[in-house]
Amino acid sequence: MANLKECVFIDNVRTPNARAHNEKGWFRDVRPDEMLTAVFNGLFERNTSIKPEDVDAVVVGSANLSGMQNDIGRLAWLASGLPESVPTQSVTNQCPSGMTATMNAARAVMTGEVDIVIAAGVEDMEKVGMGANMDFPPRLLERYNLMELPMGNTAEKVAEQYNISKDDMNNFAAHSHKNAAAARDNGKFKREIIPVNGKKEDGTEFLVDRDQWIRDSLDMEKMKAMQSPFKENGRVTAATSSPLTAGAAAIMMMSREKADDLGLSYTYKYSFGVQAGNDPTVMGVGPIFAVKKLFQKTGLTPEDIGPIEINEAFASQSLACIRELGLDNNNAPFKRVNVWGGAMALGHPLGESGARIIVTLLNIMKTDFPDARYGMATLCGGFGNANAVLIEKV
Repeated sequence: MANLKECVFIDNVRTPNARAHNEKGWFRDVRPDEMLTAVFNGLFERNTSIKPEDVDAVVVGSANLSGMQNDIGRLAWLASGLPESVPTQSVTNQCPSGMTATMNAARAVMTGEVDIVIAAGVEDMEKVGMGANMDFPPRLLERYNLMELPMGNTAEKVAEQYNISKDDMNNFAAHSHKNAAAARDNGKFKREIIPVNGKKEDGTEFLVDRDQWIRDSLDMEKMKAMQSPFKENGRVTAATSSPLTAGAAAIMMMSREKADDLGLSYTYKYSFGVQAGNDPTVMGVGPIFAVKKLFQKTGLTPEDIGPIEINEAFASQSLACIRELGLDNNNAPFKRVNVWGGAMALGHPLGESGARIIVTLLNIMKTDFPDARYGMATLCGGFGNANAVLIEKV
């Protein structure tokens, strides 16, 4: 067996994230396969030396592979008019799907099985709702209380177990929107966003080049008055939960040897990735176990890491993970965690987010942390799966 190759990141793009709503969502008339077409085409238009037929594999993650998202990797590739000869995979891992796709793609490059690969993630939570066509195994309900498995309920349980107050969560969410708005206004997302045609609420067509969920101002008193939809007298509210969203992201990777042969530039490589499992009734704390495993296997510590992206499924679980792992301050504002905002403001299209936070992390490293050797992305997943990926400067 040959030594492992280095897998470098050539380019990384995403669509804007739009509200998943059949009347108010900017992408209400855009299918998930069409969002993937936008990011596939964006990669090839920005990297003209790479032809679609040169790609050895495409791996696409989606949380719900049914309906419009059934085998979305293959069907979107073919619907995009791209070569039949390029093999594709659709993978599901709930919220980490896009990151799992990226990890699988990188490993294929590192083992020498492929030279050029595209990893992607996509989700439209309006057209393919959470839990669409899901049939729980009856035996699962012998092991767990069904009412403890929905993600909102797990967020409430985490808030209680880790003593995360409602005020803590409101502050966290407010800073997510503040950071995302500042990043948008300063043009920091322009490097990663591929504009997509959409419709305003009044039906006017326009080119969507920004994320729909970002709020420019938040009324903290209204946030404090909001009630939990998940539990009577609970702490988790709509304001401190990631909203229903539609979006897609894609990443082009290749062996460093191939990139050098083609004369392509690159700055970062895939260094290491892990998955960890945990109790699904507190699924949101999964990154605690994934990041600890990553540090154990690499010998690194939080002090070795530059910027960190943690998906904000819920403010309660994000804060629990940040505090337990010692990643940053105990609450926002943070020095290196989600410095351009997170899913509270940008949205959380389930299968897309694992890829999206890698896309954003790579741009943050290049723009705001150019001297950092390492960056890390991590996220939890429904039913107790979590991923963590380490990015390294070449």
